[in-house]
Amino acid sequence: MPETLFALDADNYRDCQNMFRGPGRSEYYEGDFWIDETMPVEVCARKRTSGSCTIIETRAATRQFFRRTQRHIRTNASDLSVLWFVRKGGLKYSNRQGRLTVAPGGFLLTRSMSPFFIELEPQVGEGLDVLHMTVPTHVLRGFLRGEVEDCAALDAECRAVASAGSILAQVFEEGDALGADAMQLLTETACRLIGLALDEEAKARPPRRTLSEQRLDDVLRFIEIHLSDPNLCMAMVGEGCALSPRYLSLLLQGTGQTFSELVWSKRLEMAKEWLGRSDPRAVAISEVAYGVGFKSTAHFSRKFKQVFGLNPRDYREREGAGRSARAGASHKPHRLAVGAMLQ
Repeated sequence: MPETLFALDADNYRDCQNMFRGPGRSEYYEGDFWIDETMPVEVCARKRTSGSCTIIETRAATRQFFRRTQRHIRTNASDLSVLWFVRKGGLKYSNRQGRLTVAPGGFLLTRSMSPFFIELEPQVGEGLDVLHMTVPTHVLRGFLRGEVEDCAALDAECRAVASAGSILAQVFEEGDALGADAMQLLTETACRLIGLALDEEAKARPPRRTLSEQRLDDVLRFIEIHLSDPNLCMAMVGEGCALSPRYLSLLLQGTGQTFSELVWSKRLEMAKEWLGRSDPRAVAISEVAYGVGFKSTAHFSRKFKQVFGLNPRDYREREGAGRSARAGASHKPHRLAVGAMLQ
């Protein structure tokens, strides 16, 4: 029979922080655990061990909260992964990257070596029913092709999740009859199923960007936003993106251009597009020059001709003539078709 890990009621819930890891405080890892005192207090957690893993069933009518911080990690560095299978109610998970909610039938992987916050939410009229298994991360790593993430979710449509959850439920309920070897085999099978599902989900995701790639995106976005500012310079970008001049220079090496080359090329491309689609009667060349961050029309004209082979005025006239020719050609088939119909 599974053994009781902890049970909370109206008489003992105030001691929940000292009870949630069970006798001897041997399960889970250090963290802050509390419950919603405004709800009827009814929480029961039972456990069954299988090798180095522990399967825990939590049923409750009460909302529960758990928080693990850097302070807990420093004092208790147990690296455990938890496989969560939500059967009734909901699980809300938050960390520095964001927040997600796991509905009934869904799955969540969490890891103890990164700060997080969890809320277990009973379903109205149904309560909470969650089956989860703690696995030493070095053991779980053997079932994954990639690294064990801080958090990973799979939805109820994933058949591997349903199969793994059913296997662990069988181990939890029938472990005495199965025996230690069969329990171990089934537990490993469940981990392998989850590993396969997580690998497939990871393949479908866009490749994870490195920190440098994210920082470079921030830099390029800042430059794009401030491109029309004639005072745009590396110091301004570094201050706006909270980067040192040296690190900013290293990031820009990834573009294959210096800061000046990057800014001037973007300004000239913007000017080229603007000239190509604007009406000379509405927008003067000087307005285009100042609008993309040049301080003088003469400098703009020299740079434009140097790159595109035409001065801005000639380029605009050529593009305007091309638009007129294309517009005329687009009408000719229509007139011929009408003429043919009249004949």
